[in-house]
Amino acid sequence: MNPWFQTAMMMVEAQQVIALRMMGMAGICRPAPTENTRMVTEKFAAAMAAQQAAWLAMMTGRSPYAAALKPVRAKTRANAARLTKAALKR
Repeated sequence: MNPWFQTAMMMVEAQQVIALRMMGMAGICRPAPTENTRMVTEKFAAAMAAQQAAWLAMMTGRSPYAAALKPVRAKTRANAARLTKAALKR
């Protein structure tokens, strides 16, 4: 799929994640007790996965941008789905 479209989708999902996490911090919805820790620690893992994917892509002659975007987008998509499901449940 087009990397620019994937970037746009990631940006939309990131805004959704930010809004849901802020609602959790404000007490509007009830997030998991580990949500604040998770939002900090997952960024490092996603950054390392993106860096590794970009390096492997460069070594094989593929686009490092598209490769680095893939693990970050997967994490953003998973967060948006998980937080939306949790917000609708409560």
